[in-house]
Amino acid sequence: MTDWPHGPSHRISGRGVYIVTAGTYGREPVFGSRSRLTLLCNTLFQSARERSWNLSAWAVFPNHYHFVADSLVPGSLQDMIRHLHSVTARAANQFDRQPGRKVWFQYWETRLTNQRSYLARLHYVYENAVRHGVVRRASNYPWCSAGWFERKAAASFRKTVLSFPCDRISIADDFEVAAADCAQP
Repeated sequence: MTDWPHGPSHRISGRGVYIVTAGTYGREPVFGSRSRLTLLCNTLFQSARERSWNLSAWAVFPNHYHFVADSLVPGSLQDMIRHLHSVTARAANQFDRQPGRKVWFQYWETRLTNQRSYLARLHYVYENAVRHGVVRRASNYPWCSAGWFERKAAASFRKTVLSFPCDRISIADDFEVAAADCAQP
């Protein structure tokens, strides 16, 4: 199979855990308000639930998102992303009175095949709001799973995840996110 040179190949071939990153077209902060971030988060939850994806970590921002999830039906990931992007793009375009505007650029997924990789990427997603300078403490950012993780995960598991370094992980995450764009609570 020949790959298209201008976008990532999506070869979801096996059951397992995946990390997914997607960005808005032109890195525009289309979801730069509390209500839009909530819409993006809630639509992610709904789309994952309807397609039997179990979210382990998530973080959404005005111009991108990350999540770590697993499914027994990995072929449904493309459908899940298509639904998420379609619903959120239509809503954003309706809010901005810009029908047909391109909202999402593309997404990247990676299958996580070993425990160390999985734990490091969980840490990465949980701490992403801190990495972008939006908050000082990840659990204070309402549109990510860090607060849930802090409250619900066993202390030993939390300590294990947070001990894995995530500063050298190669993820398409060169998005600049201004703290003001995230309308902190």
